Amino acid sequence: MLELGQVDKSADAPAFKQIAQSLREAVSSGRLSPGDRVPSESQLMDHFGVARMTVRQALADLRAEGLLRSEHGRGVFVRDRPVVRRVASDRFARRHREEGQAAFLAEAEGVGTPSVDEIEVGSEVASVDVREALGLPARSKVVARRRRYLMDNQPVELAQSYVPYVIANGTKIAERDSGPGGIYARLEELGHLLSEFSEEVAARMPTPEERRRLQLPTGTPVLTVRRIAFDRNGTAVELTDTVKAAPSYILEYRFPAV
Repeated sequence: MLELGQVDKSADAPAFKQIAQSLREAVSSGRLSPGDRVPSESQLMDHFGVARMTVRQALADLRAEGLLRSEHGRGVFVRDRPVVRRVASDRFARRHREEGQAAFLAEAEGVGTPSVDEIEVGSEVASVDVREALGLPARSKVVARRRRYLMDNQPVELAQSYVPYVIANGTKIAERDSGPGGIYARLEELGHLLSEFSEEVAARMPTPEERRRLQLPTGTPVLTVRRIAFDRNGTAVELTDTVKAAPSYILEYRFPAV
C-alpha cells in the first residue's frame, strides 16, 4: 500500500479533504507518477478507516482538478497530459516560418506529436468585436479559420483566426491547407511583413461546448489568449482567439527590462 499517512480526526478539514491532500502530495512528490493506478476505494477505506462515500468524495475532488482520471472497470489513474511550453519571444520568429513551421509546431517541438482537426475555413461578415480589433469598417468581411489542436491525439487548444477579406480572398489563407509556415508565412509573401504582436491572456471556466471539444474533466479551467498581428505599417492584419486547456500549457514570457 502506498505510504499516505492518516486522517487527523481532530483537524478542522473534513476527512475527504485530508485524503485528497494526501493523494495530491503523493502525485506532486512523484510517489504516484503519471499513468499510475491509485489505490482502490476498498484499499483507501481500510487505510484511512473511513466510509466509502468519504473516499469517493476525495477522488471526485481530484478528478475535478484534472489530477486523476477514471477508466471503467480498471480503476482510477494519475492523469498524464503533455505540457506545451509557450515561449512568447520565440514562437513567432520568422525563422520558424522560413523553415515551414507554423507557431503551434514551433512551440510543440520536443514535447510530443502535434496535429490539427475540426478545420473550418470560410468568409463571413466580421462581428463588431473582430471588426474593432482589426480596425475594419462596418460590414467588412473576413476570412475565418477555425480548428482544434491536439498533442499526442489529446485536444489541447481551440483556435479561431480572422484575416481581412481584402487581404486573404483568393489566397492560400482562404484554403483549408494554408501551406508551410501557416497563415503568417502567407501574409508575409503577400507583402505584409510582420513586425509586432499583441496578446491578452485571461482565465475562466470553459463553456459546455469547449469542455466537450477539449475533453476536459469537470472543474478544469481554460486559458484564453487573444493575439493581434501587425505588419510594418502598423496595420492589424490578423486576429486569433484561442481557448487552451490550462493543464496543458505554461505561458512563458521574456522581455527586456528597459
